[in-house]
Amino acid sequence: MLVIPAVDIQSGRAVRLFEGDPRQETVYYENPVEAALHWQKQGAQMLHLVDLDAATGRGENRAVLRAVAESITVPLEVGGGIRSLGAAREILALGASRVVVGTVAVKAPEVLGQMLREFGPERVVVSLDARGLEVVVSGWAEGTALRVQDISQRIWEMGVRTLIYTDVRRDGTLAGLDLEVVREVRAAWPGFLIAGGGIASDADLEGLQTLGVEGAITGKAIYEGRIDLRKWV
Repeated sequence: MLVIPAVDIQSGRAVRLFEGDPRQETVYYENPVEAALHWQKQGAQMLHLVDLDAATGRGENRAVLRAVAESITVPLEVGGGIRSLGAAREILALGASRVVVGTVAVKAPEVLGQMLREFGPERVVVSLDARGLEVVVSGWAEGTALRVQDISQRIWEMGVRTLIYTDVRRDGTLAGLDLEVVREVRAAWPGFLIAGGGIASDADLEGLQTLGVEGAITGKAIYEGRIDLRKWV
């Protein structure tokens, strides 16, 4: 299973949020480049970067993203506030291997279609953030009353082949995964599935393996030494 370290960037620093609340941050690295280089040295095969300021409309960290891309050799995927074809082009031009989009997949599927046509499914990943199975958007601030299963079927038919599922009720809490919910997502998604949100230990990663999930995104658990990334690469 592909275990992907998360480097979440807020105000130019590598942080982790509690349940996605920008006011409840823990700063792990003042310079996100140092975080990226650390996880690369530990054997990471890919990094997951999120521009939290762009996701919530409070600014952007493009210069930091570029610095990370120029400093590492492993592929990186970048998400956070990518809600137009132009924004996706800019992120890929910075050096990202692929863009991660969420809000546009729910609210502007025509933009997602444009991205797929221009960049191909190997460079466009959809991230569905959800409270359980209810999808939320705009930096987790807005509910949709839509279920993961419904959207996943639609985006599969559009040509998306990689899906990230994050349970925002648990993200950054070290509460462990709700594997029964992940089981339902796995049943609904025929493509490559990456899961995250609350991963706390090797047991969570082993649970994902048992469900046939191909990838996992983890942040706080590896930053705080609860999971040794080197065991999973």
